[in-house]
Amino acid sequence: MPDHPVSPAFPFGQAIVWQPNPDWIAASNLRAFMDRHVIVSYDDLHARARADIAWFWDAAIADLGIEFYAPYTQVLDLSGGVEFPRWCVGGKLNIIHNCLDKWQATPTREHIALRWEGEGGIVRTFTYAELYAEVNRCANALRSLGLGKGDAVGLYMPMIPELAIAFLAIIKIGGIILPLFSGYGHGAIVARLADAGAKAVVTADGLFRRGAVAAMKPTVDAACEDVATIEHVIVVNRTGLTDTPWTPGRDRWWHDLIPNQPAEAMTEITDAEDVLMLIYTSGTTGKPKGAVHTHCGFPIKAAQDMRHSMDLKPEDTIFWFTDMGWMMGPWLVFGALLNGATMLFYDGAPDFPDLGRVWALVERHHITHLGISPTLIRSLKPHGADPVQRHDLDSLRAVCSTGSPWDPESWLWTFHTVLGGKKPILNYSGGTEISGGILCGDFFRPLKPGAFSGPVVGMDADVVDEAGNPVRGAVGELIIRQPWIGMTRGFWQDHERYLETYWRKLPDIWVHGDFAAIDEDGLWYILGRSDDTIKVGGKRLGPAEVEAILNSHSSVKESAVIGAPHPVKDQEVVGFVVLHADVEASEMLRTALIDLVTAELGKPLKPRTVRFVTALPKTRNAKVMHRVIRAAYLDLPLGDLSSLENAGTVEAIRQAQ
Repeated sequence: MPDHPVSPAFPFGQAIVWQPNPDWIAASNLRAFMDRHVIVSYDDLHARARADIAWFWDAAIADLGIEFYAPYTQVLDLSGGVEFPRWCVGGKLNIIHNCLDKWQATPTREHIALRWEGEGGIVRTFTYAELYAEVNRCANALRSLGLGKGDAVGLYMPMIPELAIAFLAIIKIGGIILPLFSGYGHGAIVARLADAGAKAVVTADGLFRRGAVAAMKPTVDAACEDVATIEHVIVVNRTGLTDTPWTPGRDRWWHDLIPNQPAEAMTEITDAEDVLMLIYTSGTTGKPKGAVHTHCGFPIKAAQDMRHSMDLKPEDTIFWFTDMGWMMGPWLVFGALLNGATMLFYDGAPDFPDLGRVWALVERHHITHLGISPTLIRSLKPHGADPVQRHDLDSLRAVCSTGSPWDPESWLWTFHTVLGGKKPILNYSGGTEISGGILCGDFFRPLKPGAFSGPVVGMDADVVDEAGNPVRGAVGELIIRQPWIGMTRGFWQDHERYLETYWRKLPDIWVHGDFAAIDEDGLWYILGRSDDTIKVGGKRLGPAEVEAILNSHSSVKESAVIGAPHPVKDQEVVGFVVLHADVEASEMLRTALIDLVTAELGKPLKPRTVRFVTALPKTRNAKVMHRVIRAAYLDLPLGDLSSLENAGTVEAIRQAQ
């Protein structure tokens, strides 16, 4: 692998390591869009979109071929304030018509819509025609239970085809989908089902993980005891458990209810701004907040991100390691189907039964866009290149990533080992309330380790200081100046909390809560949550900046950094480090790590300590929960832990030496 030294001043001062391919640009979806609108350059496109945001989203809707039952009379209505825009005013739209129905009169109906692989190696495929029929059967079954427009239905399932079918069918009947992380426990499920007033839940008897079976139905049963609105539970027989608990009259097997239904079903006509989905996210304090999304919102933004930034084409296959309870699950479904492409679901662990499982999936399913997290790469990288090189990865057009900031070493390993130093890493960052990305890599601009090309077209983003003034070459706050079509329509039954979360820090500006920077070449970086900002002697420090240094040490597998109170300097850096399996913790190593950070960042930023832990608190989608680490270390209230993958990691932080 070529040597690309990492600047101690990361993210600034990095070398460009990837250059765009002019032929790829010429053949791209975005270049075709620009030609249709007589726009010469990439910068001109962004400028025009910022100058007239309504024009851009009107043009994007047309570019995606979105069909309405009745046309909208106004693209964007800001009469309720910038915080509460209305999109596609007067339009009648059920997004499922565009995901499935409209393709049935085209050759796309014979194209593969969904490929699925289970951990045990079983593969199932569905064409657009086959998926359409299955969704119709499910829609008819839901209607037979009395479910319809405006009813919320929870989805607590592994990543199996029935999940995609139920997801689409609920929307087809005008219902509201409520995706739930498949690892949630009783309390987390109750909080979300109750807040949404859910009438039904679709679940499975259990799931397979690393060859073992984990029951899911008992967790649903316990939750239903505390949610009075639940009338129906539909259960997929995924594992064949023989002791699945059952409540007659409420519970129904999928295989008894769905297959015998008619393969045609009416798609409910809905308003463009009707709610189709609530996705709950955890905050620093308070109960989980339900981001509200509409037919002419989240799906359009997801599809546009894939089409323009990631250049997804109908012949492509996109896969993301995700769970439907994380926004990347719905994002994958909507974005792939609206673009007429193929999506892959995988129900299993990324390193089981061997370390090459990720790369085997790429080879077997001819994946063109592989979505992973830097955290997953950091867990695979220590095992070397051999698990990667055993597989043919020629189908890949790009590796896509989200979930956490990159460290340069892991980025470079992926770039050279997985992509041969020839194809881009499309770094992607936004969130549940965004419906996709604020920033993304693309095929148009050069890349450096850990960098984004810049904002997704249609996102009027900037990096500013505490007073709202733009900053360049320094770390600041990521903000968005104008609304976008995927913007959450608020938090479910809690407008005040929504305003407090995003709109009260700077007047009429969305403050996203991320630490960001724009470097000397105009490339962008995300450096962690601004809530996690460390302030030492007046200097603002992003956790990722310190973590990149710690992760560069040969003994370190991964790390997380927080700020701890200091009576003089405001805060001090405290690091938590996971070592490679063959490395023992020692005072000598602790000193070496502290000295490494000090040498890179200077004595004023010398860490108070570095502590050794066996694992870091993470969500299922592999985001490190810095707020939980900080709370555990300082013995503060832990806040909402419903998205935490392993509760034992909290005590490990408290006991860390």
